[in-house]
Amino acid sequence: QLPAFGGGLVQAGGSLRLSCAASGHTLRGYAKGWFRQAPGKEREFVAANSWSGGSTNYADSVKGRFTISRDNAKNTVYLQMNSLKPEDTAVYYCAAGPRMDDMNYWGKGTLVTVSS
Repeated sequence: QLPAFGGGLVQAGGSLRLSCAASGHTLRGYAKGWFRQAPGKEREFVAANSWSGGSTNYADSVKGRFTISRDNAKNTVYLQMNSLKPEDTAVYYCAAGPRMDDMNYWGKGTLVTVSS
C-alpha cells in the first residue's frame, strides 16, 4: 500500500528525495510519516505530517536537514534529505495512520546508504 522509492548510495553531504505514493484513494486523509531502521538497530521515527500537511514533527537527529511534504492530489508523501551523514544509512519506510503518533499502515522500505 505504501511503497517507498528514491533510495540509493550518496556521499556524505549529499541529498536524496524519497517518495511514497499510496494507490488510488487508499489512505487519503491520513497522517503520513517516515521511519528508518539501521543495521542492527530498532526502527526509529524520522518525520511525520498531518493529513493537511499543516502540522509536522521531526526527530531531533534530522531537524534542519530533512523536510517532509505531501501532495494530496497525488496521494504522495516526500522526504527531502539534505546534508546526509553516514549515520543516516538505513532502510527508510513510509507509514500512515489516523494521527501522526499513531501509524499503523506500513510499506516496503527503500535503502539509503551514505558513504563517508
